[in-house]
Amino acid sequence: MQEKSKKMITLLMLGLAVIASILAIVFAMNQNNEGMYWAAYWVTLVMVVISIIGILGFALMKLIKNFKENPKQAKKTLLIFAIAIVAVVVSFLLATGTDVSQALLDKNNLTVGTSRWIGAAVVLVYIMVIAAALAIVYVECSKLFKKK
Repeated sequence: MQEKSKKMITLLMLGLAVIASILAIVFAMNQNNEGMYWAAYWVTLVMVVISIIGILGFALMKLIKNFKENPKQAKKTLLIFAIAIVAVVVSFLLATGTDVSQALLDKNNLTVGTSRWIGAAVVLVYIMVIAAALAIVYVECSKLFKKK
């Protein structure tokens, strides 16, 4: 059953990829056709949404399976997920909303809320880079002390 659903999802994604490719080629050949642009846009959007749902669904299924087989490891996974959510919330709270100039906001028809999300994404990248650097330093120091 699970193998059948994986094949079905793979075929669905392959079909959507072919449709998106055809629409992209047609759009590239005729730049004046706005209808093709929107068709390619919506097919791409549908593909992204289906991919996200698939990723989250399979991750949730794996997490439930891990809870049954190895609860300790599943708790670690949930802890990492909670830390990621906290990092997003902290980055949003640290963002000011003035990260993008008003001229750029007006030019692209964006709001201050959008600017705040842009700033939050930048702060989140900073947090993740610092966390990755600290993790590397921790791993290397622990290796160094374990050898002696």
